[in-house]
Amino acid sequence: MFALTLLAMGKLKEKFYLAAAQEYEKRLKGYCSFQLVELPECRLPENPTPSEIAAGLQREAALIAQKIPKGAWFCVLTPEGKELSSEALAGTMKQVKLSGRSAACFLIGSSFGIDPSIKKRADFQLSMGKMTFPHHLARIMVLEQLYRAEAIQAGSKYHK
Repeated sequence: MFALTLLAMGKLKEKFYLAAAQEYEKRLKGYCSFQLVELPECRLPENPTPSEIAAGLQREAALIAQKIPKGAWFCVLTPEGKELSSEALAGTMKQVKLSGRSAACFLIGSSFGIDPSIKKRADFQLSMGKMTFPHHLARIMVLEQLYRAEAIQAGSKYHK
């Protein structure tokens, strides 16, 4: 069974976001082996300097690098990434599977972004568009799109 991992910096706290995340996790597990890994964001001062932000992102990068499954196709979500339709994401995931990979890993970075070393390591950089979303909402949106991509590949009526 294909293994799908979502790495997310930070924890969900609000009950309604937790409930939504749990629902999509449950649905995803009907299509693949799914794992959500929450990693702690680096604590920074109230108004961090660019060098403090860079140092924090480097510390986060070390945590992220340890959690990327070996051999997994790796995708980071970043504003400068490529925008895809739901169908195109499903097609990309299908190509990953057809290429012989048995796992994929997606990363939602912290509120300050993702260290350049992690972005360079990615097989693909994906953008959710030009709008800015809170990270907890972005997580729900990514989970829904991953579920939708799996449903499209399976020919489910979920995607109309």
